Amino acid sequence: MKNKQDNVRVLIIGCGNMGTSHALAYHTLPGFEICGIVSRGNSKNILNEKLGGGYRLFKEVEDALNATGPDAVCISTYPDTHESMAIKALEHGCHVFIEKPLADSVEGAKRVAETAKRMNKKLVVGYILRHHPSWEKFIDLSHQLGKPLVMRMNLNQQSHGGTWATHLNLMKSLSPIVDCGVHYLDVMCQMTQAKPVQVNAIGARLTDEIPAGNYNYGQLQIRFEDGSVGWYEAGWGPMISETAFFVKDVIGPKGSVSIVPKDNSKGGKSDSVESHSKTESLLFHSAELDKNGHFLNPDEVIDLKDEPDHQELCNREQRYFLKVIQEDIDLTNHVQDAINSLQIAFACDESVRSGKVVSL
Repeated sequence: MKNKQDNVRVLIIGCGNMGTSHALAYHTLPGFEICGIVSRGNSKNILNEKLGGGYRLFKEVEDALNATGPDAVCISTYPDTHESMAIKALEHGCHVFIEKPLADSVEGAKRVAETAKRMNKKLVVGYILRHHPSWEKFIDLSHQLGKPLVMRMNLNQQSHGGTWATHLNLMKSLSPIVDCGVHYLDVMCQMTQAKPVQVNAIGARLTDEIPAGNYNYGQLQIRFEDGSVGWYEAGWGPMISETAFFVKDVIGPKGSVSIVPKDNSKGGKSDSVESHSKTESLLFHSAELDKNGHFLNPDEVIDLKDEPDHQELCNREQRYFLKVIQEDIDLTNHVQDAINSLQIAFACDESVRSGKVVSL
């Protein structure tokens, strides 16, 4: 049983896939107490039932903030609501955990960051891969490959039914390469530890279900100051191919590191949330040759015993949020990294729409 006296009281805003996972974390982890659940539709009732019932339910954020007086809020709504909800919560004196992206514009993200600083409240952005041991190892191993790096990444999703409906709603405010790309641009920046200087991107509208001028497939290319380059591809919809939908690969002068499945016969589904963060194994290849020109070292398959599932990753994000609040950890770099990756992603979006290379 939780000791409620010292618990951080959290208001849940948004009850979709991520909101539900975060709510499950708050419901089970010591140190947290859910004080209310907010959504416009029936999803709050479904979530409340899933958690055993008994939580206070609200339709409007303002009403919920006034009625519950939370210590913190968790925002897992569509991106075009992130800025207004985060600022409202911060100005109510709440710490904020918010799903990526921080806002649906760079200026909006900066306004949220400035409000958190002014109110002296914590602002944690849900960059889930930063809490995954295998992704941390993937980035660490990339630093052994020399420079420049070549980074190849994608996450295509053959979506239908409810998932396609979610993607259609997301595309009202953001393209796939912005919404998903911020994760992998963040990873590329951690790998190179260099300044990004230029982006070029292309996109295609593969369905009449999205407005003219928008696109549901995009691919970006990025150059860094140290000569490193990377590409990222993201497509959503029922027409998207499942072939090679998950590529995570980095190459340097000294070799390469790739995320590979333990069993190549097992193919995950591209619209599965589990498959988006799952690594299974890392394949480390050394380019070093012997005097006869043959590889000196065999390829190494690295299996980390700590392979958390999606729910456990959300639990780890929330343990970090609690630690940040309790230990008053400085989040200046964390927030700036979130703004930087969003800025790069929007530069890519600009490149798609203009057909031009964009300098950063």
